[in-house]
Amino acid sequence: MNKLVRISDYRYKASALQFNRSELSQLLRHYSSRVISGEWRDYAIGSTPGFAQFCIYRNSQEEPLFTITKLATEGKARSAKARKGRYVVSSHHHTLKQSHSLLDALQILDKPIKLISS
Repeated sequence: MNKLVRISDYRYKASALQFNRSELSQLLRHYSSRVISGEWRDYAIGSTPGFAQFCIYRNSQEEPLFTITKLATEGKARSAKARKGRYVVSSHHHTLKQSHSLLDALQILDKPIKLISS
């Protein structure tokens, strides 16, 4: 009545893609400056095998105002830029900026927001 079980089947499998320390530092630097000004109040970090996400919220019950996504490279990348990954900043399912550099992608968040009246 003994059952043979592989331990490897039950071990935690780390996700393939995560933000590294310097990327998290850049993200949190931008986030903290907006928290101080009272614009943003919450964030969430998610990770899956194909991408990692940093979501920014005005309130924790709402959908994210901005989502910064780090995408994995597909296949064998030829250039150093392509191997590094791609960053996408989006808001409400609309892509605002894409870049191979996180600092370049985050520059879109530094621009002042304009009120559009109808």
